[in-house]
Amino acid sequence: MKTRWFAVLLGMCMLLLATAPVQADGIIIPTPQPCPADGCPPVIPVAQLAIKYHHVDVKIENQIAVTHVDQVFYNPNDWQVEGTYLFPLPLGAVVTRFTLWVDGKPVQGQVLDAAQARQTYENIVRTLRDPALLEYAGRGAVQASIYPIPPKGERRIELEYSQALTVDNGLVRYVYPLNTEKFSVQPLESVRVSISIHSDPPIRTLYSPSHKVEVTRSGENDATATYEASNLIPDQDFALYYSVGESEAFHLFTYRDPGDATEKDGFFMLLLAPPPGMKSETVAKDLLLVLDRSGSMEGEKFSQAQAALRFILKNLNPGDRFYLSSFSSTLQEYAGDLSPAADADSALKWVDGLSALGSTDINRALLEAASVAKSDRPTYLIFLTDGLPTEGEIDRQKILDNFMAAAPANLRLFTFGVGYDVDTLLLDSLAQEHQGKTTYVLPGEALDEALSGFYESISSPVLTNLEIDFGDQSVYDIYPQTLPDLFAGGQIIVTGRYRKGGAFDLSLHGRVNGEEQTLRFTDQNFVDDNHSETGPLSNLPRLWATRKIGALLTQIRLQGPDPESIDQIVRLSIRYGIVTPYTSYLVTEEMPLGAANQRDLADQSLQQLQAMPTQASGAGAVNKAAEEGALSSAPAAPEISGEAAQSVKLAGSRTFVLKEDVWYDTAFDPALMKPQQISFLSTDYFALANARPDVGSALALGQRVVIVVDGQAYEIIDAGQPALAVTLPSPSTPTIVIQQPAQQQITPTPTTPSGSENPPADSPILCTAIALPLLLIVFLASASKRKQ
Repeated sequence: MKTRWFAVLLGMCMLLLATAPVQADGIIIPTPQPCPADGCPPVIPVAQLAIKYHHVDVKIENQIAVTHVDQVFYNPNDWQVEGTYLFPLPLGAVVTRFTLWVDGKPVQGQVLDAAQARQTYENIVRTLRDPALLEYAGRGAVQASIYPIPPKGERRIELEYSQALTVDNGLVRYVYPLNTEKFSVQPLESVRVSISIHSDPPIRTLYSPSHKVEVTRSGENDATATYEASNLIPDQDFALYYSVGESEAFHLFTYRDPGDATEKDGFFMLLLAPPPGMKSETVAKDLLLVLDRSGSMEGEKFSQAQAALRFILKNLNPGDRFYLSSFSSTLQEYAGDLSPAADADSALKWVDGLSALGSTDINRALLEAASVAKSDRPTYLIFLTDGLPTEGEIDRQKILDNFMAAAPANLRLFTFGVGYDVDTLLLDSLAQEHQGKTTYVLPGEALDEALSGFYESISSPVLTNLEIDFGDQSVYDIYPQTLPDLFAGGQIIVTGRYRKGGAFDLSLHGRVNGEEQTLRFTDQNFVDDNHSETGPLSNLPRLWATRKIGALLTQIRLQGPDPESIDQIVRLSIRYGIVTPYTSYLVTEEMPLGAANQRDLADQSLQQLQAMPTQASGAGAVNKAAEEGALSSAPAAPEISGEAAQSVKLAGSRTFVLKEDVWYDTAFDPALMKPQQISFLSTDYFALANARPDVGSALALGQRVVIVVDGQAYEIIDAGQPALAVTLPSPSTPTIVIQQPAQQQITPTPTTPSGSENPPADSPILCTAIALPLLLIVFLASASKRKQ
């Protein structure tokens, strides 16, 4: 049992960035129908339909967003399903009109205010004995009738709405609730969110804290962000932030829940982009290109490496200088020193004449490159190899020491490991000691695309040698620990912790063309209370924990295990549900919660690590190094998937673990906390669910839940069981003002539902909010089996 749970909890060491609870999901509530004898189950679960695909296309034109949702629901049952479609409205939404199509036919709907919707949700929870709707308490809803779905049949539903996006703290925020885990009985075949943005002022920062997106830009005014996945059940809302025009280069996000007794300090994230006007001051750089041409590189790898070098040489900035060499058992140099960018055409011919042959003298290649580096400008060394050192100095530590003594402080080293026969400890140590990073190109991946794409991201430095001064604020556990340089078109994400809330002034120091520059950002604020924030900001704790775990895992791999690091990894992975498939050395007890159990777990893990030799090369070592690197610099956390998704769930900033049919808050310490018991579906139960948005989201996980609120544990027991009087948490004051319209009829707008390029101007869902406004309409579905 220990071994099985040990895998689950280190299973619980990589899945990043927890998600905020869903803010709006469409739900199909079945109408009970007679069915053949023994043809229906006696219990009606809410989630019974499957969602085959969920595609979202968003067009944002100068902060007006039009969202088109396209979903197909499948009825896997042997009986017809029909019922009522409920669409819980997001906080702050004001609906005027919307377009809802079911298989090409428009349907009518009705808007319910928050009180009407809450009563509807609670009635359904009582009737079906399924708490899945509790996370929507406090929200209004749209209600509509749905055509029957025949047995084994499908029903396509398209929803289109508009919203006005407003700017908060210099950023435009778009959020789409994507969480369907409660309403699809199987993973979705396809999930896609595509957002195209046009802005008359130039688009500067573009970032998703929730999902890994592919960003393409076509000029300064247009950009597209796309998220695609398959065979998964989405577990978090999709969020996208962007800034435009002359907005600040600096954005601060904070999150703090003083009701969380286990994490009293706050979390923050900084988003840094090139300051307005600084793009024209692109810093001239020196680029050192060192290519492995040993015999193992022969063939497609070497051809792709040559293609990447050609791309880089053709895209040097006019003021750049370059150094070019290739190595095997001997060293070949294009020139013995730095060359001006004007010589790139001549260097192209030299690259074309290279061939792969010989052994691998890494030490000499690195030292020769370091010898030409100058200290008068930013210097970037791109070092590419596919093998281990086999010629000259082959001792890893001596190679590291030699290069450390030879390289100037302004040199940044970026290593590329190609294939599995590379020394990951050497490459990662080189990159870490010289403020760079390692990219691993696995077999079958395109080396030329990886190298060319990387160079594009560093081609134009604008601010180097960055340091942040937080003034009199106390901050700690900042990741990355050393800030990278800032490049044109790029951005830097910094996460950390803070002790106390309050206003302060922040300074960003750096160098531009050899001159010291200081950017000051006044009137910043670390918040004291985000109790009612259930949107993207509640993701910050998991994002921070993800990066810290990645840094700790890399530290252990490169320097060896120590008790304190192992203890932190165990505690953070359990607390935040960060699952890492490759950290199989972690083992959990039958109940992995509580300080004492976690100390035992850390001791066991340390002993196992000390008994295991560190692997420097091979498929396992390379995959492990790549995974850890992705964790430590993660912009967002991946979805919880696979077996872990059955036993680890997220609700706002909280993580829950399933044990013996009970969902336990990972902040729960069974040795120190005595839960107050509340009967399922009792008056106290619904009062607890309505106390705060994150509590309702937690109770929506199932009928048996243990949750910690303000340091007090509450246990939901079976309905009808006697329970003592309880002290409920006091409701928090909402940080987002809810504006709900009076009850009204919604008339479908006569327009073509699918493939419409220009949605009608008179069919918007208009979202107006006072703080962090958003109108997100999501349609995720479910249905239920019929009562007999």
